[in-house]
Amino acid sequence: MSWDPYAALGLGRTATAEDIRRAYRGLAKELHPDVRPGDAQAEERFKRATAAFNLLSDPASKARFDRGEIDADGNERMAFNSRPRGARAHAGAGAGAGPGAGAGGDAFDLGDIFSDLFGPGFSGQRSYTRMRGRDIRFSLDVDFLDAANGAKRRISLPEGRTLDLAIPPGVESGQVLRLKGQGGPGVQGGPAGDALVELKVRPHNYFRREGQDIHMDLNVSLTEAVEGARVQVPTIGGAVSLSVPAGANTGKVLRLKGKGIAGRGDQFVRLQVVLPDAPDEDLRKFVKKWPGRGYTPPRPAD
Repeated sequence: MSWDPYAALGLGRTATAEDIRRAYRGLAKELHPDVRPGDAQAEERFKRATAAFNLLSDPASKARFDRGEIDADGNERMAFNSRPRGARAHAGAGAGAGPGAGAGGDAFDLGDIFSDLFGPGFSGQRSYTRMRGRDIRFSLDVDFLDAANGAKRRISLPEGRTLDLAIPPGVESGQVLRLKGQGGPGVQGGPAGDALVELKVRPHNYFRREGQDIHMDLNVSLTEAVEGARVQVPTIGGAVSLSVPAGANTGKVLRLKGKGIAGRGDQFVRLQVVLPDAPDEDLRKFVKKWPGRGYTPPRPAD
């Protein structure tokens, strides 16, 4: 947590709703920019106190903060993972709940507080009571192929809302998608916050990404390696035919141009010559008579 809303109001964790209201009232009277014009430090303290009041005066968000489910800015602490193919995502209950209600259900109106302090019609109250809603932050697990090719996902938030998320082709782990206006509601008519989705791309069984290129290993038989062959190779866009040249060896790399991420990169296929698991008596007899049986490939020196 980068800051403590209780400390911003000069309170401890056992503060009551009335304590919170009283503390904020005192700070507003002392720090409001219309009372101390041109004092940037006081204005910053006032804004922080207002954010703390908005969080702690709402019983739902206060309880979630006290339980450690959200931080002082209202961001989710516990990221959720999604399941493939439209599965529901889970986070702490009540994400995105907007401030504005005090303990016992009594409304806390910042405009009323400022009117009490500075009199009705106070000219500076509206610009400082209308506040943007909190951003909601969470993480989303994404399949490798969905990240490479792009996908549409529908995720369910704890309070029952669903969000349609378009995953652009070529996204990587750590990339954050912003859904404008899908975060916490604004305060006193302010704009809603955003939903910020951090993507975590799952590894693939055989594809590896390096920049815009895709790499993979492909097993070929002894016959395919010696005689050459056309074989089917998976790519992120579907299987394609690949020509294995005669005399190919383990470690040879073949390139499929334009088969990388979003058509911007290539796919590199590293061949691995694989013999049958079961001993082959005919192959053993052939090697015994093979004139090149004395060949020794290069090996690391001691």
